[in-house]
Amino acid sequence: MKVYQTNEIKNISILGSSGSGKTTLAEAMLYEGGVIKRRGSVGNGNTVCDYFPVEKEYGYSVFSTVFSVEWQDRKLNFIDCPGSDDFIGGAVSALNVTDTALMVLNAQYGVEVGTVNQFRYTEQFHKPVIFVVNQLDQEKADYEGTVAQLQDRWGSKIVPIQYPITCGSSFNAVVDVLKMKMYRWKPEGGVPDVLEIPADQMEKAMELHKALVEAAAEHDDVLMEKFFEEGTLSEDDMRAGIRAGLVTRGMFPVFCVCAGRDMCVRRTLEFLGNVVPCTDKMPRLITTEGIEVTPDSNGPTSLFFFKTTVEPHIGQVSYFKVISGKVKEGDDLLNADRGSKERIAQLFSVAGQTRNQVSEMVAGDIGATVKLKDVRRGNTLNGKGCDYRFDFIKYPDPKYRRAIKPVNEADAEKMMEILNRMREEDPTWVIEQSKELKQTIVSGQGEFHLRTLKWRIENNDKLPIEFLEPKIPYRETITKSARADYRHKKQSGGAGQFGEVHLIVEPYYEGMPAPDSYRFGGQEYKMNVRDTQTIDLEWGGKLVFVNCIVGGAIDTRFLPAILKGIMSRMEQGPLTGSYARDVRICVYDGKMHPVDSNEVSFMLAGRNAFSAAFREAGPKILEPVYDVEVAVPADYLGDVMSDLQGRRALIMGMNSEKGFEKLQAKVPLKEMSNYSTSLSSITGGRASFTMKFASYELVPADVQEKLLKAYQETQTDD
Repeated sequence: MKVYQTNEIKNISILGSSGSGKTTLAEAMLYEGGVIKRRGSVGNGNTVCDYFPVEKEYGYSVFSTVFSVEWQDRKLNFIDCPGSDDFIGGAVSALNVTDTALMVLNAQYGVEVGTVNQFRYTEQFHKPVIFVVNQLDQEKADYEGTVAQLQDRWGSKIVPIQYPITCGSSFNAVVDVLKMKMYRWKPEGGVPDVLEIPADQMEKAMELHKALVEAAAEHDDVLMEKFFEEGTLSEDDMRAGIRAGLVTRGMFPVFCVCAGRDMCVRRTLEFLGNVVPCTDKMPRLITTEGIEVTPDSNGPTSLFFFKTTVEPHIGQVSYFKVISGKVKEGDDLLNADRGSKERIAQLFSVAGQTRNQVSEMVAGDIGATVKLKDVRRGNTLNGKGCDYRFDFIKYPDPKYRRAIKPVNEADAEKMMEILNRMREEDPTWVIEQSKELKQTIVSGQGEFHLRTLKWRIENNDKLPIEFLEPKIPYRETITKSARADYRHKKQSGGAGQFGEVHLIVEPYYEGMPAPDSYRFGGQEYKMNVRDTQTIDLEWGGKLVFVNCIVGGAIDTRFLPAILKGIMSRMEQGPLTGSYARDVRICVYDGKMHPVDSNEVSFMLAGRNAFSAAFREAGPKILEPVYDVEVAVPADYLGDVMSDLQGRRALIMGMNSEKGFEKLQAKVPLKEMSNYSTSLSSITGGRASFTMKFASYELVPADVQEKLLKAYQETQTDD
């Protein structure tokens, strides 16, 4: 492969819902570009893009796959992205390093929830979008209905460039209103016959051609003036106008394909080669220092690594984009994130698992290298004198969590090594060894996401594991003031132990006034504040420790020990062993012994006095509550709302968004355990949701009772 310059390189993500035919389209593009001699199929498990064992097992994409096609003296770098929301990380990575999105739609289903979700990311990253309506040969294919849905959602920005003469099994021809020609294919597809538009289609073709001319003129003042003067535009003028409209997201062209029969794929590649903007025409990337970097092949060398995979017989394969300068085999570069030096021994242009060695790559190009010593996904490698660092990929929060453990406890360390390695390949997996829950928690985008992880560990690494229901990180707090005292006294021959602590606990809230006086059992307790410590607890909330000791009842040197004892009880609350939070403690009295008092005595006295007071202070359990947003087709709204209410959800709001309803709710984490599976079941996979931690809230009385009972049983068992 020749070395392509920055103005000859185009980087394109292939997006779309599961089942839209992205991988089949990629296969047809590879075939048309001469990269492969024979097209594989997803059903036969022999496609270029789905080459990992887990993808062959499940029959659809799990990882994003890079491939390149040389077309019309251009290099088109594609990243075929998984369609399932569970593997959205691949699409997020791809959109950050490509310049244009090819959004594939299944003509049978039109605009799906997955389409809308992925489109939102193109919006977020301000990427041009081209819609491709696929599977037009299917019985229920409805091109007109699909375009109507697109226009309903995105209005006049949707501009058809082609339309099929017929849909369904008889599909074999499209009218192209940019070229003003009809393309017709033989049953085997491939190279079409280019014909004049039939008379019975001319009126419709002219109408769409006129709309396309106006849309193209709209995005360029010179073209607009020319259009007003001449009433039309040349094909080259229209291409220039479409390109300008793409860059500003002022228009979204619509194409037709039947990827499975290789129809209209060649024409789509031609459009991508001619019209889609090259990488040098797109917005610049910004370093972590706020420096805008131009993709200049003569600039300093800087590579950003956006993806890693681990492949049999090779090890780690690292995928990068050349942000600036050029990279050659044998170059020595510095890792800006880790400080280590790396040598680029080999450079590859890739097509799935096939790697073609190249000698050099320039700014804007996407490639791969192998056997780097210390490079991770998200790292930047720089040439001499360059100190760029990039950190622009932000992944969505996880939505599904499970505790994970090896079947054989002795394999725990090995399991963690595998999990950390796999997280490098898919950063939307979040691994946490929770000291609080005493579990290893794996969080991901959905049940299928985690099921895939399990399959890979058990089949690729031969390590049996099991998933468990994760414990919930409850918190404990109090709702009223209470007083307690505790005397720790122990005599054992020599020096004994003695410490007595009197304290008052109360709920803490931000901005509360300093303690003054309290009344318990008809007796008033006046507080003389000597010192206040506010401790931000690492698990959230605060502990405020107030020294109100007068007259030297407890020596100041024992106060840290009392606080230590209280903190030890805060870490294992009296109700369920969960962390306690938002408590103010006033230590106001106590007793010492001139010989037997020591730090251990006061630590135990403080711990037990706090525990006794806590139990009398209206103790309550708090649970984590999440903000949940559900995007659901209007037909399923009632069922989804009913299901949420059954999960103790508080519906906060609702709004319509062109065929979809968006529900906002606050839902306890406990009730979200299997929500992704349930939502998919209720809506046939047509809804999606996001969740984000909101706050800790009091659990209902009946739930608290169950939790207390369950905890007591575990204590009895122990």
